[in-house]
Amino acid sequence: MRGGGGAARALIRTVGRRRAAGDNHADLSFQAGLRGTLQDYNWKTQPKASSTLPVPLSEMRSSMLTEKRPFSTSRSSVDPKEIKKFQFLAQKWWDEEGEYSALHSMNDIRVPFIRDTLLNMSSNYHLGSPLSGVKILDVGCGGGLLSEPLGRLGASVTGIDPLEDNIRTADQHKSFDPVLAQRLQYKSSSLEEIVEESMETFDVIVASEVVEHVADLEMFIKCCSQVLKPEGSLFITTINRTQLSYVLGIVVAEKILGIVPEGTHEWEKFVPPEDLERLLESNGFSVKTVNGMLYNPLWGSWSWTESTSINYAMHAVKSGAQGQSSPTDAPSETESKQHSATAGTAV
Repeated sequence: MRGGGGAARALIRTVGRRRAAGDNHADLSFQAGLRGTLQDYNWKTQPKASSTLPVPLSEMRSSMLTEKRPFSTSRSSVDPKEIKKFQFLAQKWWDEEGEYSALHSMNDIRVPFIRDTLLNMSSNYHLGSPLSGVKILDVGCGGGLLSEPLGRLGASVTGIDPLEDNIRTADQHKSFDPVLAQRLQYKSSSLEEIVEESMETFDVIVASEVVEHVADLEMFIKCCSQVLKPEGSLFITTINRTQLSYVLGIVVAEKILGIVPEGTHEWEKFVPPEDLERLLESNGFSVKTVNGMLYNPLWGSWSWTESTSINYAMHAVKSGAQGQSSPTDAPSETESKQHSATAGTAV
């Protein structure tokens, strides 16, 4: 790997040596340096100013990547290989210092992002339980790391996961809080298995760190559209497919730092935001917000960034019953971006 990849590896080695030497400013240097790497990477992948014609996004991507992710014709969005990966970690979801520590800390930005976006779209909410009355489907809920904070905000949350051991862990953990026990329900199921019984049932669907693991992304998005109410919201967080995401997301995160277990991700299954946006729009969604996300392994924290070269969050709204979203309910794209950029405070 060249460009952003080499700079990222050099940055991590330098900061590691400075931390070992007792440099208290090493963490700040890492954050600034990583953002600089992202900016440098983005600049290098933009079309040259001397181009006489606009460069299509498809041509820009093909200059970096030689293969595109095909859509499977399988009957299920569940990939059996992915189930085997997570089977061994089913009991470790609530270890905040363990394999899922990055997901725990991601709640500090993804929960406010979901909460504040929904509140911007509605004038009716209750103090203390701002999401009261909102029906949320958490797809690929795992052990309930995202379902629980959404439930504490007052939402009625249904969490589904194809792995039964994950559901047992989620059920056990919610039992410690009587309030959550009333607001959360979990089911061992794939998304397509609940479509018939849940047509246009949910106000919100959350698929956080999920789409990069599914076997059939097109089927997955279609099923999301089917179980979501008209004008309902879909929130997705996932990983872009770039050279930088390979270096930082797989080589560094899995093989060097061990932030997540080795083999957790397959780079070929990462999804570029423009591909996801096109797929959503072809299934009746309007994409409102796309924000970059940046993880600092030295602080163990997430922040928002303009770059979508590695991780990103997306908010899309399903078309209304008449084929249009209500202009009075949905915030403008500019308002959403400005608001979500400040939604980094923990709940």
